Amino acid sequence: MYLYLAAEDAFDSAPQELMQTFGKPVFVMQLLLDSNKPLAREDIQTVLQNLAENGWHLQMPPHTHPDSCQHA
Repeated sequence: MYLYLAAEDAFDSAPQELMQTFGKPVFVMQLLLDSNKPLAREDIQTVLQNLAENGWHLQMPPHTHPDSCQHA
């Protein structure tokens, strides 16, 4: 799970309920987001819009199905 913030350490911009579920946040990295460069697992336009409107964006891990695992 990744929490994108519009400003470094601006954890107060995220809802309190999210922060309680999320746990103690730790700054990991700073990214320069560019609307012309896609992200691996998120729509860049959605991320940028959420950052502009809310100050945060939550990226959840990809959903995996137990039956999709390959067995040896």
